[in-house]
Amino acid sequence: MSVQEVTAEQRIRTICLLLITTVIVGAALRWLSPVMIPFILSVFLALALSPLVDFQVDQLKMPRGLAVLGAFVIALVILGLLGYLITSSAVKVAANAGEYQAQFSMMVQRISAALPLESMGVDLDGVMNIPIGAVGSMLVTTTNALVGIVSNGTLVAIFVVFMLIGGGTAASRPAGTWAEVEAQVKRYIVFKGVLSAATGIAVGGTLSLLGVDLALVFGLFAFLLNFIPSIGSIIATLLPVPVVLMSPNLSVTSAILAIAIPGAIQFSVGNVIEPKIMGDELDLHPVTILLTLIVWGMLWGIVGMLLATPITAIMKILFAKNEITAPIADIMAGRLDRLRDA
Repeated sequence: MSVQEVTAEQRIRTICLLLITTVIVGAALRWLSPVMIPFILSVFLALALSPLVDFQVDQLKMPRGLAVLGAFVIALVILGLLGYLITSSAVKVAANAGEYQAQFSMMVQRISAALPLESMGVDLDGVMNIPIGAVGSMLVTTTNALVGIVSNGTLVAIFVVFMLIGGGTAASRPAGTWAEVEAQVKRYIVFKGVLSAATGIAVGGTLSLLGVDLALVFGLFAFLLNFIPSIGSIIATLLPVPVVLMSPNLSVTSAILAIAIPGAIQFSVGNVIEPKIMGDELDLHPVTILLTLIVWGMLWGIVGMLLATPITAIMKILFAKNEITAPIADIMAGRLDRLRDA
C-alpha cells in the first residue's frame, strides 16, 4: 500500500471518528443540559463581570472579595430594574386589554371586508375573541424565563463567585490558549454588549417618543435579541408590530415610523456599525454562525442561540491549535482555498 493510500485511509478514519464523536457529544450535551446550561452561563457571566472586578481591584485598589461583591450588587440591581420594568408594563397591558380587544376587532373587520376570509374557512368570531389580555401574562412568563436564564438560582451564583474569586488579577493570569480564548470572548462580550445596549436604548427611545405602549420592554428585547446573530434583529423588529397595529392612539404616520425606524436601527447596527467596530474579530464565516445558531438552538433552546457565537469562536480557536483539527477551523472561517491547496 502506497503512502498516499495510507494517508487517505487515515483521513477517512479520522473523519469517521470525528463524526461519531460529534454525535455522541451532541447527545451528551442535550442529556446534560440541566447541568451544562448553568455552568456555561456561569463561565460567560464570570467573563462578563471580570473586567468590572479587575477595574475595582487594579484602579480602586479594592480587595478582590469586596470587588466581586460590588459587581454582584450591580448585576442584581440591573436585573431588579429590568424585572420591575417588565412587570409594570405587563400590568399596563392587562389594564388596557379592552382597548386592544376593540382595536383588534376593528382591524379584523377591515381585513375581512377586503379579503374573503370566511370563504377561506377562517372563523372571524374565534379570531376576534382572542384574549388580548393574555399578552401581559405572556410577557411576564417570557421575561421570567429570560431572567431565569441569567440568574438560574444559587448554582449559577456559586459558580460565578468561585470563578471570579479564583481568577486572579489580569496581570497574573498565565498566557496560552485559554488566555487567547478569554481575551477574545471578553472583547466579544464588551463590544456586543455596548452595541446591543445602544440598539436597545435607540429602539426603546424611538418607540417611547412615538407613544407606543411597552416601548421600554421592546427596547429590552432588542438588547437581548441582538446577541442572536441575524435572526435576533429580525425578531426584535417584528415584536412591536402587533402592539403598534392594535394601539388606538397611534396615527398611521406614527405606526409606520414605529416599524420603519427600529428596522433601520437594527439594519444599521447589524450591517454597518457592528462590522466596522468588530471587523473579523471572531473570524467566523456567516454560514458557520447560522448553522451553529441552529444546532445550539436545537440543543439548548434560547440559551444555546444566545451563546452560539462565542461558543463557536472558542471551538474554532481550539481546533486551530491542533494540526489534525486545523482544517475544521479553516472551514469554520470559510478559508476553503487552504483545503484545496492541501
